[in-house]
Amino acid sequence: MTAPELNATFTLREPRLPADYAPMAEVLTLCHQEWPVNAEDLERDDRTRDPKMFRTQVVAEQDGRIVGVAGFGHDDRSFEEWRYWGGVNVHPDARGQGIGTALYDELMRRATARGARELRAGSSDQPNDVPGRAFLEKRGWSAAWERYESQIDTRTLDLAALGDLLKAVEADGVQLKSLTDLAGDPERNRKLWELDWLLFQDVPMGTVFTKKTMEQWVTEELDDPHLAPELSFVAVRPGADDPLTGEYVGYSTLGQSSPGVYYIGMTGVLRSERGKGIAKALKVAAMRALQHAGGGVIKTFNDPPNKAMLGMNAALGFERTATRYRYELHLDGEQP
Repeated sequence: MTAPELNATFTLREPRLPADYAPMAEVLTLCHQEWPVNAEDLERDDRTRDPKMFRTQVVAEQDGRIVGVAGFGHDDRSFEEWRYWGGVNVHPDARGQGIGTALYDELMRRATARGARELRAGSSDQPNDVPGRAFLEKRGWSAAWERYESQIDTRTLDLAALGDLLKAVEADGVQLKSLTDLAGDPERNRKLWELDWLLFQDVPMGTVFTKKTMEQWVTEELDDPHLAPELSFVAVRPGADDPLTGEYVGYSTLGQSSPGVYYIGMTGVLRSERGKGIAKALKVAAMRALQHAGGGVIKTFNDPPNKAMLGMNAALGFERTATRYRYELHLDGEQP
């Protein structure tokens, strides 16, 4: 922004970091209460993000406090120089005053200046997201992809009946070991990085994926402070010697989004090992470990074409709670 943009009640400006991390986190958390963030989360995100990926941010200030946070940056999971992911967030107490519109217009100015051809943003069918979806659709955005959110509460779950599944997988020669158990393997991170990439390419998300460097992937995934390594499991087949993944044939991760609430990151098994109950066993192992640790809610996110995973989750007792959308705006005029 070349100069502050003024309104009768608010001003748009660049973030002043690190001082603005805390008030920015407050606005983001109020707008997305199911995914709370704090100042440390925002600082770490800035510090560890891939420096080759562009990002820009702008805040709205009213009466000396930040009431809006907006920004966009390269979509690092599906990188193209002209594709960006972003969002506009306004404090609930400050809505209806044109702040969201001003932030959006500023982002669009910056996107146009960079030659952006495609913008992406996330939303859901939950009541608190309805106004945001209407805001986007009014401006020509459309829902290009859906993801189903489901959850299960391990505190009320009877896992005894699933014990035979774990025994069957073990009898087949597969061991389920936590990331903590495997910390002593000097090749663990490399093998998981390769395994993750192989598995991710089979996730039907309606987009082409980008492989990150091992260093960036480890920083973002394994070093993420929200990851629960003691609740994340790897399927190990001793004797297997894949040139990329070694004896690792599948894995499933759990992260913690808030007290008592966890989310599944990746769950997958190599193609040669599918149909043997390993993916289901990985989830059961995580659910059992969480139950032993006091229990909690586990959320998972799956795409409609992934019928096998949806069926597995339903069989385990996961219940659908929401539909999440990827909205897109194609600035070249070609809408999805």
